[in-house]
Amino acid sequence: MSYFVHESSYIDKDVKIGDGTKVWHFCHIQEGAHIGTNCSLGQNVNIGSRVIIGNGVKIQNNVSVYEGVELEDYAFCGPSMVFTNDLTPRSKYPKGPGGFKKTLVSYGASIGANATIVCGNTIGRWAMIASGAVVTKDVKDYALMAGIPAKQIGWVCECGTPLKEGLSCEICERTYRLENNQLIEK
Repeated sequence: MSYFVHESSYIDKDVKIGDGTKVWHFCHIQEGAHIGTNCSLGQNVNIGSRVIIGNGVKIQNNVSVYEGVELEDYAFCGPSMVFTNDLTPRSKYPKGPGGFKKTLVSYGASIGANATIVCGNTIGRWAMIASGAVVTKDVKDYALMAGIPAKQIGWVCECGTPLKEGLSCEICERTYRLENNQLIEK
C-alpha cells in the first residue's frame, strides 16, 4: 500500500486510492469512490459513493464531497466548505442517485473556507471562490468570485494572484487577454 490512511478512518469496499495520498483522522470514504494520486484529505472528510477525485487534490477539514460531485486534478477545497447534490431535498421523498445534480470543480480551481457550492454548477479551470461565497451558477475559467450569491469581482492568475487591469501577474509574470469575455493565457 503506497498511500496513508489514519487508523481512525473508514474505507468502504471497492474504493481506489492513488499512490502518495494521505487520509487523515476520522475520514470516511464510501463505496466505489476513486481518489487520485498525491491527494490530501484533512480531518473529518467524507467522500460519497462513486465520487471521482483527481490527482493532487487537497480537501481541508470538515468537508463532505457528496455523490454527484467531481473534483478534477489540483482542485482545492477549503475548511468547512459545502457541496450540495439535490436542489429540492425532502427526507420523506428521497430521490437517490438518479436525482442528484452533477457538480464539477475543474482543474486547479480553489474554493475558500465556508463557501457553499449549489449543485448542478461547474467551477471553471483555475477559478477562485472566496471564503463564505455561495455559488449558484456556473463559474468561468480564472474567475474570482465572492459574495452571496457569488458574483465575479475579477480575474485570478493560475498561481492564485488576483489580476489587475493589465491582466499580467505581478508574481509569476504570466500574461492573459480577454476574448469573448473569457480569460485566455497568452
